[in-house]
Amino acid sequence: MSSELIRYKDICVDFHGSRLFSKFNLIVNQGDKLILKGRSGSGKSTLLKIILGILHVDGGEIFYRGRKVSASNIWDIRKEIAYVSQDTDIGEGIVKDLINEIFSFDHNRGRKYHRKRNSLIEYFGLDRSIVYKKFEDLSGGEKQRICIIISVLLGKEIFLLDEVTSALDPELKEKVVDFFLENEDWTLLVVSHDNTWDRVAMDEIFVDGCEINA
Repeated sequence: MSSELIRYKDICVDFHGSRLFSKFNLIVNQGDKLILKGRSGSGKSTLLKIILGILHVDGGEIFYRGRKVSASNIWDIRKEIAYVSQDTDIGEGIVKDLINEIFSFDHNRGRKYHRKRNSLIEYFGLDRSIVYKKFEDLSGGEKQRICIIISVLLGKEIFLLDEVTSALDPELKEKVVDFFLENEDWTLLVVSHDNTWDRVAMDEIFVDGCEINA
């Protein structure tokens, strides 16, 4: 039996005075691998951000594990969901120090991550010395991979991935996609124009601002 994680119910979103979504409905179950498809500007990234309260809806409701998402529970929800975008920024400074700071937070403290960090760095085609570089000096592709690595080290099992392969070469794109699809228990909600994600394992949801039920 499927375990419901996320439910969009009659979601309406306005943008600059125009209706972006009207009564968008979608259920995301545990283990689902979904890719949002649609033209640029159709609101695919918006659908990811409203789960985490980064953007707000103008109508409808969104539920997480059966509870309506609200200001009172949004921080608990964010602890369980990884959001990685092409513009993800974890701050300025040495990569190792930034990672250590993230793992110093109360809800992350006690996690042993150094050995796994090194194996993931190698898997994603990075040199171990990257942890001694400044995050702001890294290329776009390096930043994307570091952010993916951090999200995995945090033990997340629900991933909102927004154009996370946009700055990678074809070989690295394949490695990233394979990595996420090989973990059957992980739940993926992906926004990408990259056809590397067009796999049999991915279910497509077409977003065009119209009334959608899925």
